[in-house]
Amino acid sequence: MNSKSAASIANLDSDLRSFPIRLAVQGEDGFPHIISLWFQYRDGSFYSVTHESAWVLRQLEVNNQVGFEIASNTPPYKGVRGVGHISVSPLEDDLLEDLIDNYLGTQQSDLARWLLSRKDDEMVIRIKPNNVSHWDYSERMEGAANA
Repeated sequence: MNSKSAASIANLDSDLRSFPIRLAVQGEDGFPHIISLWFQYRDGSFYSVTHESAWVLRQLEVNNQVGFEIASNTPPYKGVRGVGHISVSPLEDDLLEDLIDNYLGTQQSDLARWLLSRKDDEMVIRIKPNNVSHWDYSERMEGAANA
């Protein structure tokens, strides 16, 4: 990954870290499919967790190349997008708990307890970016959110 791409990710706004990462994964039908996953960025990669029986893992075994985007859904639009390669490994740390804390705010909800009850069957998806671009239309769209 080039230094410009690394800087784009390093500048990822904290509010964008509350959005899921959207992955474009090639399906068995040959078409790209969009999958949204919770993520954490660390050590130059994006990390997500999914169940070992998830459809996306079967697709990634065939083709580990993905497109990705993390973006705001309302003005002013900003985000990062790029392409990269996926690797998959068993869950061995507190990533699931960290993701639950970030996206749900508590490990005491029904959804959090259900996810944690399946922890032994969860897999880590590591997205290693090859190229990344960043955009931020805040200045251009100033006032658009209030119009």
